[in-house]
Amino acid sequence: MYNSIIFAMASAFLLCLGTGPLAITYLRRLKVGQSIRAQGPQRHQAKAGTPTMGGLIIIFAFTLATLLLAPKNSFLLLALGFTLGYGLLGFWDDYRKLVHRGTLGLKAREKLLVQFLLSAILSLWIMNRPELGTGVLLPFTGVELDLGWLYLPFALLLVVFFTNSVNLTDGLDGLAAGTTTIALLAYLPITLIQGRPELAVFAGAVAGACLGFLWFNSYPAQIFMGDTGSLALGGALASIAFLTKTELWLVIIGGVFVLEGLSVIIQVFFFRLTGGRIFRMSPIHHHFELVGWPETQVVIRFWILGIILALLGIGIWFLS
Repeated sequence: MYNSIIFAMASAFLLCLGTGPLAITYLRRLKVGQSIRAQGPQRHQAKAGTPTMGGLIIIFAFTLATLLLAPKNSFLLLALGFTLGYGLLGFWDDYRKLVHRGTLGLKAREKLLVQFLLSAILSLWIMNRPELGTGVLLPFTGVELDLGWLYLPFALLLVVFFTNSVNLTDGLDGLAAGTTTIALLAYLPITLIQGRPELAVFAGAVAGACLGFLWFNSYPAQIFMGDTGSLALGGALASIAFLTKTELWLVIIGGVFVLEGLSVIIQVFFFRLTGGRIFRMSPIHHHFELVGWPETQVVIRFWILGIILALLGIGIWFLS
């Protein structure tokens, strides 16, 4: 099984590495370029026109590697299907932005509706599996809290919040791809110890694809993953966490994403209440840019924080 994980990671990495230049050339020819919001840091305006929707090569790489090397069962099919569903939603959003230039893509309520529907499928499947059920293990305590039917709203809110937080994190070159890789690697020992080799291979394949994509997405980025990639990666992490019943560990292991998502929520609520701002800009990675950190410094420091939180999450899981 260890060989399958290594092969899945390596093959997904090489597939991304091999298809990356082709995708960049083809997307440039189609003029599928990223639009940069005017309110963002001014230095980001130079990124305008960089090919986007690179998440397609990430999805292609990890899907092929997973199908070839992972044991086939309902857990794998659900995780992969859920991830592809989120990726398809992201593709739809990116496509709308590019076809109807000047628009922001899908409306928020349209995206949320699809996200809640996909998350409901995942949650209800888990609730009806005797070996999974509606219990939630509390970190630090080892106590399992049975939520009953309250598990459904709990799962819906956490999955939708987390996947959107991964999407928000994809604002600096290499940030989302690198941080996702770290979180996925943290899930390898968890999936293996739980006896879920199919999820371990899946996690390894997605991590390998992220690393291959990072080759082209590191500063200065030659290609962006777009919502196609960021929503798919959020879906992959969420599905693995919920299928291993480590729902609350996702908040720790994926703590960088949680920080990004919370910074937006806090900023919006504070502005509506007071008319002022806590951060210079949200998500919080832009705040650090505006206080003077170079983009590469923000990314590397967030990766370091991601490694610390991933190790902390694994340690707490073992103790619990």
